[in-house]
Amino acid sequence: MNPAAAPLDLSALIGHQAWARLPAAVQRRFAAGHAPATYRGLMDMRCSRLGRMLAWLVKPLKSPLAAANAQDIPTTVRVSAVGTGVVWERHFDDGVGYVCSTKELASDGGLQERTRGGLGMALHVFEQDGALVFQSQRYFLDVGRLRIAMPRLLSPGTCRVEHRDLGHGRFRFTLSMTHPVLGETFHQTGVFADPV
Repeated sequence: MNPAAAPLDLSALIGHQAWARLPAAVQRRFAAGHAPATYRGLMDMRCSRLGRMLAWLVKPLKSPLAAANAQDIPTTVRVSAVGTGVVWERHFDDGVGYVCSTKELASDGGLQERTRGGLGMALHVFEQDGALVFQSQRYFLDVGRLRIAMPRLLSPGTCRVEHRDLGHGRFRFTLSMTHPVLGETFHQTGVFADPV
């Protein structure tokens, strides 16, 4: 198999020792080349005034930012491997909407996540206390072959996503974004179940 066409392998990015510390269920959910899966759960979401403004500004870029303040939102997440990346589609009921992004290897060998509109972030992925964590390093906008770096102060802040296994086929997803000056802009958390 051509290495350039190999599926995204998070175990190689975080290191085999860190990967081994993750629960078997987390390893299975994030294994390289895993079969498509659909997860259902309920999400609690909140965003600040700045968060709502940012979500509105980047909506034309198919941003995954959801400007919602609500609890127990029925949510469906579809995950599928496409080429060398993994597509995450999130469908929020109650009129909150739909977001989609793709995690993939960047040209420097690191991990990045991009929307279909070209908005993206470089990610550091690691294990912490048995959870799989993705944390933003910087934001960018791809326009054709041009990559434009987004100034930190104009971003929604550091994005941290945690996937923590709860046992019995359930896990908690938590996303937070914290601006370096204005504090938390987005917070989303929910419990999801493995497909039956």
